[in-house]
Amino acid sequence: MPRNYLSLAAILILSVGGGLTIGVFNIPGEWYESLVKPSFNPPNWIFGPVWTILYVMIAISGWRLWENYSNSAAMKLWFIALGLNFLWSPMFFGMQNLALALGIILTLLILICAFIAKTFKIDRIAAWLFVPYAAWVTFASLLNTSIYMLN
Repeated sequence: MPRNYLSLAAILILSVGGGLTIGVFNIPGEWYESLVKPSFNPPNWIFGPVWTILYVMIAISGWRLWENYSNSAAMKLWFIALGLNFLWSPMFFGMQNLALALGIILTLLILICAFIAKTFKIDRIAAWLFVPYAAWVTFASLLNTSIYMLN
């Protein structure tokens, strides 16, 4: 198997596997169900498919950078953003800390936007792959903010 496909497999396992693992250990439960939510709160079933698609796009973007710009600032932003992404669910669902989760997701949104700006100069496809991620995290930030304010 060529190196580039091995690195793609590794990054897919990191992104999708990491996201699935975080999701399995931080399932919304009774606490989340008891929260007051805004009218635009989507049904719970939508989050799994959306995040799976996003994690694949995040992985492909990261793989493109890894193969060509592994020591770049953009690659460092990719890893930091993924780490913050993985931190949000344990803070929100696990620790039930809406304020800390809000701080994490807003920081994540800033990093995603910085990633897009930095990456656009070196790999436009990798940058565009992050645009749906930015849109979803913007929505999730609004949702997190609303839930925090309502509760």
